[in-house]
Amino acid sequence: MLKFAKFSRLALTLGLCLAAIPALAQQTHSPKAVPSHAPQTKQDPWWKHAVIYEIYPRSFQDSNRDGVGDINGITSRLDYLHDLGIGAIWITPMYPSPLVDFGYDVADYTALDPLYGTLADFERLMAEAKKRNIRVIMDFVPNHTSDQHPWFKESRSSRTNPKRDWYIWRDGKGPGQPPNNWQSWFGHSAWQFDPTAGQYYYHHFYVEQPDLNWRNPEVRKAMYDAMRFWLNRGAAGFRLDAVSRLFEDPNLRDDPILPGKNAYGDPNIQHKYTDNLPEIHEVLREMRKVVDAYPGNPVLISEADEPNIKELTKMYGTHNDEVQLPMDFQIADVNKLSAPDFRKLLDEVENSPAHGQPHYFFSNHDQPRAWDRYGDGVHNDQIAKLMAALLLTPRTTPLMYYGEEIGMRTTPPTRKEDVQDPIGKIGWPEEKGRDGERTPMQWDTAKDAGFSAADHTWLPIPPSSAEYNVSVESKDPRSILSFYKRLFEVRQSEPALQNMREGSYVSLDRDDLNVLAFLRKNPANGDSVLVVLNMSGEAHTVKFDLASLGIKGTSTKTLLAAPEPEQTSMPLEHFAIAPFGVFIGSVH
Repeated sequence: MLKFAKFSRLALTLGLCLAAIPALAQQTHSPKAVPSHAPQTKQDPWWKHAVIYEIYPRSFQDSNRDGVGDINGITSRLDYLHDLGIGAIWITPMYPSPLVDFGYDVADYTALDPLYGTLADFERLMAEAKKRNIRVIMDFVPNHTSDQHPWFKESRSSRTNPKRDWYIWRDGKGPGQPPNNWQSWFGHSAWQFDPTAGQYYYHHFYVEQPDLNWRNPEVRKAMYDAMRFWLNRGAAGFRLDAVSRLFEDPNLRDDPILPGKNAYGDPNIQHKYTDNLPEIHEVLREMRKVVDAYPGNPVLISEADEPNIKELTKMYGTHNDEVQLPMDFQIADVNKLSAPDFRKLLDEVENSPAHGQPHYFFSNHDQPRAWDRYGDGVHNDQIAKLMAALLLTPRTTPLMYYGEEIGMRTTPPTRKEDVQDPIGKIGWPEEKGRDGERTPMQWDTAKDAGFSAADHTWLPIPPSSAEYNVSVESKDPRSILSFYKRLFEVRQSEPALQNMREGSYVSLDRDDLNVLAFLRKNPANGDSVLVVLNMSGEAHTVKFDLASLGIKGTSTKTLLAAPEPEQTSMPLEHFAIAPFGVFIGSVH
């Protein structure tokens, strides 16, 4: 549940079509034995070199014609993901839920919502994914439950119920007055009065999402047992939702007031006493012990939009004993093409004391899509290729959002009555919600873009699906998808880009205001890889002196470029790069 409501949202302007048979029937053959995308050794955990692909299950593939994506739909598209080069999928919540926040309000941590399928469907997904060397990462929601969870129903029943202390209950300051000024991330007070026992409960997010009390050891045990439930069924780890919000100030001090008001009409506040408290690190160490007890190097991915890289690196732990992959919101939130800004952040990550594995992303189910955020309205497809290179060539475990590889765009609702996302209903029209980045995957030009054979899909299919879809782009060598495929091939074939061999990252031309350039140096003395990204709409000529880095050659051989150059090599002394150009080449 990535919370981007605090940022001003920008005004944003494969397969065969499903027939009447279930989508699973599309898979008519057992896959041939496939090689691992990258060899793994004891010193080389899979998550260090895999590309992770986020799937919003409601929108990926519908197999039963109800207009909503499901588990069998995901299974039917595993060949596409494997052929693309994906090493792991992260699936956003599929647990039983009233769907107030589309699954992030969990009513049972150890079951699946029938909307998505059964445990048998999940086991089939796991088995088929394993055949293709694709791991499955579950979304875990530790901060809060649904108010329909049996734990909360017990907790709210009386002040003496054994589970009362599983949630945050407090008396108000006075009649009709909440305990303090804490605000929900989705607007208005974070305290809800419950008349049954005459107290307020705390909810950092929706009223229907009461926060768990992580100071209670019984809560911790129950949540760790839930993690083990999925690890026992083959889960390759967890993406930890809103993990920085697990603790609140026990003294209930008011948060500082900031100037202005938010999209919900509330005063802006600094979430000083409800976010990023030091106690979270103890919990992260405990979670790490849970996953480390299982074979196969299960991974923890943290969603915590830390204020800077220094705070982000604390998520790794003092001895790299917490989260292996903290999601880097600093990179994700640059929200403009800026060579200096990206260079600064990439350098900070490389030089951080933790020296952990970076985890970069640009799009997700809460963030307007990269095609819109970085595009200039004219060169969006070219810029999408540039962003692909920026995501897949640094030293990182990249995280892609479904449809990013075909240039899906954000398509927000135009009428309030069409809004599905609650925050859009609350904040309309300033806040239109997150429906625009959650529209169904675009597979082909048939009805509903191949996503569903239902009469009505849960969100409408964007008009752009006629041009931007897997089928059309697979046939176009200049498409965004074709570029991604070639980029994956380069990433897998060049040792300097393979994180399992510790290809280092070296920033070049650090004062250039327009061109971001860096070297992925091969420590084995083979060819290194030069990456040059022009983040401006003007052509530029730059000069690279790589002798001090052990590079003796005077030119670079093209591995992949967009637009494609006429020559197969480029001189380092006089290197020309086109507007929004991408160049990836080998040097030695």
